[in-house]
Amino acid sequence: MLHQVKVLQSVAATLLQGGRGVSGTPNPKQPALPIKLFDMEACPYCRRVREVVTLLNLDVEIYPCPKNGTRFRPVAAGLAGKAQFPLLIDDNTGTQLLESQAIIDYLFQHYGTTGKTPKAWQSMPKMPVLQTLVSGVSLMRGLNAHAGNASKAAPAQLLHLWSFDASPYSRLVRERLCELEIPYVLHNVAKECWQDMGPAVLRLKPGKYVPVAGGKRERELPVMQGRLQVPYLVDPNTGVQMFESKDILKYLNQTYA
Repeated sequence: MLHQVKVLQSVAATLLQGGRGVSGTPNPKQPALPIKLFDMEACPYCRRVREVVTLLNLDVEIYPCPKNGTRFRPVAAGLAGKAQFPLLIDDNTGTQLLESQAIIDYLFQHYGTTGKTPKAWQSMPKMPVLQTLVSGVSLMRGLNAHAGNASKAAPAQLLHLWSFDASPYSRLVRERLCELEIPYVLHNVAKECWQDMGPAVLRLKPGKYVPVAGGKRERELPVMQGRLQVPYLVDPNTGVQMFESKDILKYLNQTYA
């Protein structure tokens, strides 16, 4: 019952996002070296950046930095000179950036199709009211570190999560990964066309699911056991591969909490 309540809260948060963090290009300009994002799941400024990462359909390494975190928050503060998030590091260009608007402009410049920031993402308000409401509806999960993290070491290898930012089920998993300070590779599988819309078990287009030919979803389908459904978690530390947010949350709590 508690999980279903959290799902409903997450669905409400997705509706508040108004379509942002759902769709993306089927042919992303994925860089050779992974982009690193020091991030707080509940931070509205971080959400802005993740929505753009979904739009560009990029894969990035996420280093969770919740409040009171002891693993990556001090690392980020050492790199940037202060504990401010999001912090983006791109070794492809030797770039290190704070400030969500600067990061958004950078991502569109280097990994967008035109090299320019679309009008909807230019000069965004200093106060991200909508993104703050999204965090509020989710009861600020993904903001604070789990109390017992300091006594446990981080996983030796990064976990892998297939997701897109506005997915309500994926949000629950990302919130817990952040609270547990578990670093992971975020594989975005944004929706690429209208046939992708709707939950995996009830898409708008009936019948067998067929992704966009040559698109990212088609390329990721074999990796995801032929089942395009998020969240999908792979933990190379234990060999676990699993769908379903409730099962993933149980696994994370049993293994890393």
